[in-house]
Amino acid sequence: MKISLQPTLLRWARERAGLSVDALAKKMSVKPERVTAWEGNGELTFKQAEKLANMTYTPFGYLYLPEPPQETLSIPDFRTLRNEEMRQPSSDLLDILDQAQQIQSWFRDELIARGEPPLHFVGSLSQETPIETAAARIREVINFAINRDARTWEDALKQQTEQIEATGVLVMRNGVVGLNNHRKLSVDEFRGFALTDDYAPLIFINSSDSKGAQMFTLAHELVHIWVGVSGVSNFDKTYADHNDVERFCNQVAAELLVPAAEQRQAWAEAASQEDWLKPLTQRFKVSTLVVLRRLNDRELISSNTFQQRYQAEQERFQASSSEKTGGGDFYRTQISRFSNQYLTALVESTLEGRTPYRDALRLLKLPKIETFKQLARELSVSV
Repeated sequence: MKISLQPTLLRWARERAGLSVDALAKKMSVKPERVTAWEGNGELTFKQAEKLANMTYTPFGYLYLPEPPQETLSIPDFRTLRNEEMRQPSSDLLDILDQAQQIQSWFRDELIARGEPPLHFVGSLSQETPIETAAARIREVINFAINRDARTWEDALKQQTEQIEATGVLVMRNGVVGLNNHRKLSVDEFRGFALTDDYAPLIFINSSDSKGAQMFTLAHELVHIWVGVSGVSNFDKTYADHNDVERFCNQVAAELLVPAAEQRQAWAEAASQEDWLKPLTQRFKVSTLVVLRRLNDRELISSNTFQQRYQAEQERFQASSSEKTGGGDFYRTQISRFSNQYLTALVESTLEGRTPYRDALRLLKLPKIETFKQLARELSVSV
């Protein structure tokens, strides 16, 4: 039995998922001509409509609307691309933001139920605060020099994340939506976002990015927490200057990671070397693009040198972005994607019967209870 839907809705669903006609046809196991016909007359079977909704990650009820909905982010959108504001978020960004908000809501309720006090530093900074003063206030709570002696970039990021989480800030890192490796998060669309809250502030990092870039994103979103302003960012040209909030967060993050005073000393030691960029990135554990911007901002290199090296580094990153890493252990990967304090709290609450298993599976995007119990074992929580 066929149903009639608005053709524009079917086309919108496909384009929203970033699929071509051929790509959707392959997912639907039909010929491309069939997809073209659906988008021309809107006629398909109920089962085909259900499958199309699943294949395009579209809420099924949306297909019955008279026209495509205007989807917007539920938090401020600070993203830009080539100096133009990015308005239409992808289904991937919408879904990962929704999951993060559900996690934050659950953890906030948990903390309040325990009688935990609100965090004093959330919203404690003004955008009028001098940059070095703002960075100094954050350093009073978090040690940003802890990662300097880390053996690898991953270790540096892990140590910095642990320092931040010890203050009560949740940190999530993922490069895909949930467990779906076919829904890779685009670095071009967003690098991260911050969800401010007095009890459970949350930072999300797009782990599809390079480790050095993730370190800057982590610092940038942390400043958002201190300012008390939620938002999604993507840092076109390393850090964008199109918005007062973003400009402040970028400048403070740069000072946290590459302090001006230490930078001058490091530059004096590295400037005479043929490859002066490498020792600086290794010392500060940030991307080469961040180091170049800091050197340029402080007029330690010429504008011409900055443009040439910046372009070369961008091309190098683009060439390496298609490289794939191994899958690794499923449970270790899951643990690395979520805040450890959140995971432990959720597992304990579920095993003690305070949180239903169905809610825990939904929050973690896990398929079955046994998978959850194995995750608990990996966390060393008694099952």
